[in-house]
Amino acid sequence: MELIELTAGDCADAVALWDKVGLTRPWNDPVADFTRAINGPSSTVLGLRDDDGAVVGTAMVGHDGHRGWVYYLAVAPRLRSAGWGRALMEACEHWVVAQGVPKIQLMVRTSNESVLGFYDALGYERQDTVVLGRRLDGAVSS
Repeated sequence: MELIELTAGDCADAVALWDKVGLTRPWNDPVADFTRAINGPSSTVLGLRDDDGAVVGTAMVGHDGHRGWVYYLAVAPRLRSAGWGRALMEACEHWVVAQGVPKIQLMVRTSNESVLGFYDALGYERQDTVVLGRRLDGAVSS
């Protein structure tokens, strides 16, 4: 298994993985998200390639100067519970630290109890905050 920064040529494979594991939503364009992340000055998409070169894990990571953010953490179902999600999160943490950013955080839907348990086991704490948002592109979300 190889942990690397993904490139534009990996977009279709990353998005296919995100679709397969249920991370995409109709109101978010995952291709645009991937493209913005790899082309942005303060973000990237980390990936895991298996021995055949297939993208089997991803984590989008970026920062706003103070907080690092992680999105689209995904591991192929056949490889779950083998430590690859933990490895991707550790890689995100190292990436954020290398950028000089003091904090890392992420958002998980409250209904996603198994994923909340995963992050609890990694030492992530629930923050006493409310996330507010507003679509600026006209898309409708829920």
